[in-house]
Amino acid sequence: MASFEEQKSKYQSVIQTIQAEGIHLANLHQQDGKLFMKGSAPSVEAANKVWDEIKRINPRLDDIMADFPVDPSLATKPAPSAASTPSTPSTPPTPSAKKTPQFQLYIVKPGDTLSKISQQFYGNSKEYMRIFNANKDKLKDPDHVNVGQELKIPAA
Repeated sequence: MASFEEQKSKYQSVIQTIQAEGIHLANLHQQDGKLFMKGSAPSVEAANKVWDEIKRINPRLDDIMADFPVDPSLATKPAPSAASTPSTPSTPPTPSAKKTPQFQLYIVKPGDTLSKISQQFYGNSKEYMRIFNANKDKLKDPDHVNVGQELKIPAA
């Protein structure tokens, strides 16, 4: 089993991507031989860049667990510069955008169940139906998920 420092070194480019994309990294630790990363991303694009880098390093995703839900409040407003023109108005968010539920994406790992995933994200295994209901387009039975399947996890 690789040490925490060895895993951090292996995934150093992921950590650099996290920093470059303005992702708030709240937790980085090793558990059961896996590197766990948890934080909040300012956009889906930022979170996807991190996932792309993780998959580049280890497409099997067998030694890492990462969770980067999108938190739009982390999006930074561009600082005034010579490149920005004051005549360009910013578009305020539409009312419907504020009501859209937030989701994060999760890739099903070997041994996962909706109850286990629910425990991981909500701290309560009995909340699994929230995940099932958000993924009815992909799941027909709450007792059956497939390894590698991408699930939407509703915000807590």
